[in-house]
Amino acid sequence: MKKLTKEEKKFLSESIRVVPNFPKEGIIFRDITTLLNNKKVLSFLLDHLSERYKSMELDFIAGTESRGFIFAAMLCAKLNLPFVPIRKPNKLPSSVFTCEYELEYGTDKIQIHQDAFRDIKNAKVLLMDDLIATGGTAIASLELIKQAGGKCIESCFLINLKDLGGMKKLEKYCAAYSVLDF
Repeated sequence: MKKLTKEEKKFLSESIRVVPNFPKEGIIFRDITTLLNNKKVLSFLLDHLSERYKSMELDFIAGTESRGFIFAAMLCAKLNLPFVPIRKPNKLPSSVFTCEYELEYGTDKIQIHQDAFRDIKNAKVLLMDDLIATGGTAIASLELIKQAGGKCIESCFLINLKDLGGMKKLEKYCAAYSVLDF
């Protein structure tokens, strides 16, 4: 698999707007909307991800609400694969599996359709999200994929906030890849 050069990573990272003190004081927010509305950068990113995953013989790509939907759906279109949403509670209309996970201050839940992988035994799944921080949502997403009968081949994130340690936690459960580390 081709690795991005230092210059290519710089090209991508410079397209992400940095917003200090959002959504609250002390937080440095990485705004991906500026990457999404730059067709040259977005095309480069999707070509890189397509090249990385085209030979993995994936059955599905799952995206975690909400920004994970964007990248997962676009990559699905490029690789001709079906998309599976992992959503917040009460957003999916049929029978679901639910996973509760810890947040810094409390808990949250996410869900997946029970028939998300259409009865394909051990469906090979790529999990995608825009960012990994502490890893709670990603680990819960992996649990849901497993409950629904899938096997996560790899988790992929545009951004890894490495100081928060989520990627290291996640790597205990499955292979993980981040395009950019901040």
